[in-house]
Amino acid sequence: MSWQSPCPQSLTLASGNPHKLKEFSAILSPFGCAVYSQAQLGLGEAEETGNSFMENALIKMRHASRHTDQAILADDSGIQVDALGGEPGIYSARYASRHGSKLSNMDYLLARLQELPEPYPRACFCCAIAYSAGRAAPALMIESRWSGHLVRSPAGDHGFGYDPIFYLRDYRCTAAQLEPAQKNAISHRGRALRQLLAFFGFAGLARQARRRRSDTA
Repeated sequence: MSWQSPCPQSLTLASGNPHKLKEFSAILSPFGCAVYSQAQLGLGEAEETGNSFMENALIKMRHASRHTDQAILADDSGIQVDALGGEPGIYSARYASRHGSKLSNMDYLLARLQELPEPYPRACFCCAIAYSAGRAAPALMIESRWSGHLVRSPAGDHGFGYDPIFYLRDYRCTAAQLEPAQKNAISHRGRALRQLLAFFGFAGLARQARRRRSDTA
């Protein structure tokens, strides 16, 4: 990135998801940035009407920015399965209900995998981040991906969402079997946030933190 901005002492995460809040806080707090949920402002979730992860991230950012002058960070993320034409994609958080199923999103995806001949279908997690230093500030947009494969038997107690079936061959485990610090060092969300930290002028420190966490794998 050719331009930088000072790191805010605090920012509002345009999400009420406690798992995302925990991950964002773990990555950003060592750099002096406290992360608060929009729920603490009394805000509900924005209606995600975009056709891409980035469009939805921008919708969330603008929704929150109407209610605070604080720096805003919004994320839209999900999983895409090659053999399913990119599903669930932007509908990852409501995949099952969108198809009228009462299964969990992960279990509905597992049911869809039964239609596929591949034992370990390729998939990737996608993350789009929209950041604004304030209500009148321009948006910084970042996208990142995390590639892996899917397994038919969930494993692991960490993470959330589809993590228990997202298998990483280099680590010989699922994302849910990684320790939280390991996941944050290599995940789609962690990669996107390192780009944000570079924007704040912390590129070198962010790389060092990633290496330390990856070395514990």
